Amino acid sequence: MALDLSSVGFTTEPRSYTYDWKTLALYALGIGAKRDELDYLYEGTNAGMNVYPTFAVIPAQEPLFETLARTGGNFAMVVHGGQKVRTYGPIPSAGTLTTTATIRGIYDMKKLAQVVIDTTTTHGGERIFETTWSIFFRGEGGFSGPRPVADPDELSIPKDREPDFTYAEATSPEQALLYRLSGDYNPLHADPAFAASVGFAQGPILHGLCTYGYAARAVVRHLCGGDARRLKAFAGQFRKPVWPGETIVTQGFLMGDGKVALQASVQGKPDPVLTGAYAEIA
Repeated sequence: MALDLSSVGFTTEPRSYTYDWKTLALYALGIGAKRDELDYLYEGTNAGMNVYPTFAVIPAQEPLFETLARTGGNFAMVVHGGQKVRTYGPIPSAGTLTTTATIRGIYDMKKLAQVVIDTTTTHGGERIFETTWSIFFRGEGGFSGPRPVADPDELSIPKDREPDFTYAEATSPEQALLYRLSGDYNPLHADPAFAASVGFAQGPILHGLCTYGYAARAVVRHLCGGDARRLKAFAGQFRKPVWPGETIVTQGFLMGDGKVALQASVQGKPDPVLTGAYAEIA
């Protein structure tokens, strides 16, 4: 099934997403938050509920899937290639957010087609965050289309020095079952028979955005003093699957001017699972 190239530029109607503290606590638990991150888990703290900025991917899900459907692609062939979040103000601890999504482009990667989708979310008419999604459709390349455009903000991992921090954190065997409650119900992350049918005989894999959230929390812990409001941008490309129960090791390299180059891997395995990753810290 060829993708509909005329869908480039399509923008959804505004979609509303209403949430409360329970939504935020569930998301934080889904990306591994622990008792010492109580401000992100308990509505009764003196300062009020804090929000990890990677929560921005949750309100964007409905308009994202609308744009993907507009391309005419086969959802069974979808692979999440990369993710970027940029915030412009604190995310409220409850309320209604409004999001629109736009198909920026469809790019030819020979065997794959890459669809890049941008979303903008507002609260009370004020922009509070944007997301960019890189979605691959397997088997849809080779249509002589434009090649992907590199992210100008991407940073390279320094090869001549040790990381400024390394943080290893185990996921639970139930991590994917917990994360999916925030809205991504793909059976690949829950159903062993389905996972095996699409090539994952070891069992359901962790959501890429769960790994992404673990890495962002590592940055908040080590470089933001636990204050996620200082994390203004976070991006990464998904390279390898992670299975629930594995330990995610995040490494960060300070690059100056509040910029951090990052990568994440699974303990005991040689290849990174998150590459081309970076953060911007206020």
